[in-house]
Amino acid sequence: MKAMILAAGLGKRMRPLTDSLPKPLLEVQGKALILWHIEKLVKNGFKEVVINIAHLGYKIPEFLGDGSEYGISIFYSDEQESGALESAGGIKKALPLLGNEPFLVVNGDVFCDYEFDASFLLQGKKAHLILVPNPKHNTKGDFSLKQGVVLNKADEMYTFSGIGYYTHEFFDTIAIEKKSLAPLLRQSIDKQEISGEVFTKMWHDIGTPSRLKEINNENETTTHTPHTQHTPSSKVH
Repeated sequence: MKAMILAAGLGKRMRPLTDSLPKPLLEVQGKALILWHIEKLVKNGFKEVVINIAHLGYKIPEFLGDGSEYGISIFYSDEQESGALESAGGIKKALPLLGNEPFLVVNGDVFCDYEFDASFLLQGKKAHLILVPNPKHNTKGDFSLKQGVVLNKADEMYTFSGIGYYTHEFFDTIAIEKKSLAPLLRQSIDKQEISGEVFTKMWHDIGTPSRLKEINNENETTTHTPHTQHTPSSKVH
C-alpha cells in the first residue's frame, strides 16, 4: 500500500508562522511535523509516499529530497502553478502516482499516536475513516459511527482525524479541480459506502499557533521517540 500526505494547504490560520514556511515543516517537539509522518510510515512498512505541494511547496522537497535518506521513496504532486486544489482535488491529481490499489491519506497538519497500517483491507467499502473524540475546537463533531459504518448524523458524533484509507473508485465522480473532501465523503456516507473506527489515543490538529505552542509545551518526548533518527539534508530556518 502507498500513502499520501496532504501538504499543499496555505496554512492561513497559522500565520505569521506560515508566511515563510509551509505548515508541514513547522516543528513539533523539535522535529518537522511531516518528518513524524515519514518516520512512522517507514516504521510501519510503507515503501512509497506521495506528497502534494503548493504554498511554498518547493521547500518540502528541499527538506525531504527523494526520501532515500529515510528509507522510503517520495514522489511529489505539484500544485504550485495551479494553486492548492484542496483535499479531494489534490488526491485526484495525485492518483496516477498512487498506483491501482487502495491507499492511505493523512493530513500533513495532524500529530498523533495512530499507527498507519500498510496491510489494511477495505473489505468492499470505498473508504475507511479514522475518527476521534471531539476536541474543544470541534465540539459538534463531523460524523457518527454505527456497527463500523460511518453515518453523517446520529446522537454520538466524532471528529474526522484527517486519516483515511481510500479506493480509486471513491474519486471517480470528480475532475482535477479545487474541491474539498467533506462533500464527497457525505455523499458516499449517505450510500453507506464508508466504514470507520474511533481512535481514542493521542491526536492533535495543529491548526493555530496557540495549538502548536500548547503541544510543544507538553512533555510527550518519551511517547514519541522516533523509530529511527535522521538528519535532514537541508535545514529549514
